[in-house]
Amino acid sequence: MSQTYAAGSVGTGTATGLADLTPRRMLQLALGAIWLLDGILQYQAFMYSKAFPQMLASSAAGNPAILATPITWNAGFIAHNLAAYNTIFATIQVAIGLGIAWRPAVKPALAASVVWALGVWWFGEGFNGILTSSGSSPVAGAPGGVIIYALLAVLLWPTDRAAPFEAARAVGRRTAQALWLILWASLAYFALLPASRAPHAISQTISGMAAGEPGWLSWIDTHAASALSGQGLAASIVLAVACGVVALGTYLPRSAARATIVLAIAVATALWLAEGLGGIFTGSGTDPSTGPLLALLALTFWPVHAAIKQKEGA
Repeated sequence: MSQTYAAGSVGTGTATGLADLTPRRMLQLALGAIWLLDGILQYQAFMYSKAFPQMLASSAAGNPAILATPITWNAGFIAHNLAAYNTIFATIQVAIGLGIAWRPAVKPALAASVVWALGVWWFGEGFNGILTSSGSSPVAGAPGGVIIYALLAVLLWPTDRAAPFEAARAVGRRTAQALWLILWASLAYFALLPASRAPHAISQTISGMAAGEPGWLSWIDTHAASALSGQGLAASIVLAVACGVVALGTYLPRSAARATIVLAIAVATALWLAEGLGGIFTGSGTDPSTGPLLALLALTFWPVHAAIKQKEGA
């Protein structure tokens, strides 16, 4: 067992090179790379225009007053000194990404990513509209990409504990499984809300992503929107069933669990294309949306060799 711990240890400041890049460390670096991308996107010219605080303010629409009022105040506050605040926001995200990449700083960077992600989820995304009357759709990024950043930071916290999959090492197998179940069951739930199941809801969401995209991506989204036009209910049911199967996947035997993880990655890929890759090529995208984060999260649940067992109650 001691050899198992040594092979999986991370975050101790003893990196010796590529041989020290354990699967867990590679997952951490992938999360850091996404944070770095977010920071770079935040430096775009769009974010220094009045359109950025207006975009933030728009997330208040339809939300309860207790949630909407602080969002509106925050957007107005940022607008008064947009250049300075946006530069700070971008720099924080770059610092989080670089901190995760620099092994001695991985713990503070992961902790900061949780705090920052929760703040952005509220003040920047308005909880992605999940509390509005019609709810939100997984195709529109529900429940919000940044909440998955926070979840990944918790699950990828440095630890030497062995477990049947990486996500279980920091919080334990049962807690990790419960978090997976909650996330994917919520995606199934959101897929059945009016924001998804209305006849043209999904097709309009996808077609709305096409503006400003590269030709190849615009072609994919335009044709997908056309194929799903009027098929909102059927598409939402298929998506909900797929998410429901994935939600139960970590409770299945190893071979079946791996199949559901593959399904999760396929669903994440489809959602990412439907989301227009988060608009990262449009000049106004702030992050790659939920697709890559869901795929990365799925990899943290990939079952490892049967010889690696978790200490129950550790």
